[in-house]
Amino acid sequence: MRPTLLAPLALAAVLLGTQPASAANTPGTPPASTTNTPRAQPASATAQPTAPGWEPAPSASWDVGAGVRCDFPVHGEPVVDEVEQRVLSTHPDGSVRRVAYRGDLVVRVTNTATGASHDADVSGSAVVEHRRDGSQFWAVRGPVLVGVGEGLGSLPRGLYVVDGVFTMDIGADGFKDVRLVHGTTDDLCARID
Repeated sequence: MRPTLLAPLALAAVLLGTQPASAANTPGTPPASTTNTPRAQPASATAQPTAPGWEPAPSASWDVGAGVRCDFPVHGEPVVDEVEQRVLSTHPDGSVRRVAYRGDLVVRVTNTATGASHDADVSGSAVVEHRRDGSQFWAVRGPVLVGVGEGLGSLPRGLYVVDGVFTMDIGADGFKDVRLVHGTTDDLCARID
């Protein structure tokens, strides 16, 4: 999401974190996701037809161990997933340079030690620029799920719904620099502790 902002996007991936936010820097990966696992099929039973130029970009379920994001192990699973992506530009070698994401996404985040859960609406929109060195630049509008490892972000270690207008610069080393223009952060670890 770099130069422009789009309508709602659901990245569940959520910018979680280990790649980060997405995952593997390829379309269809959970933008901002907690792991680099491939995305699963949409969780929504009533998927809407895709508009021309847009294609489905479903999110995968993910797990992180105790101490990685929260003090306890966490599982995330999309319960509504209507995310779409559109490639806006490519590098000279044909790899994706800039891609837009939009669509409804609700992720159930569960403390697997206690069973406490919270359904996080992360139906934001984003344009993600994939740089040649593996880093990414996100321009975001609306809520997105962001996972931050210890010492790997401008936010403390945790799992957050970041809502509003913001950018996120993800270094090749995985460091996430979140810059809120206007918005809020919701600590999901505290919600499911």
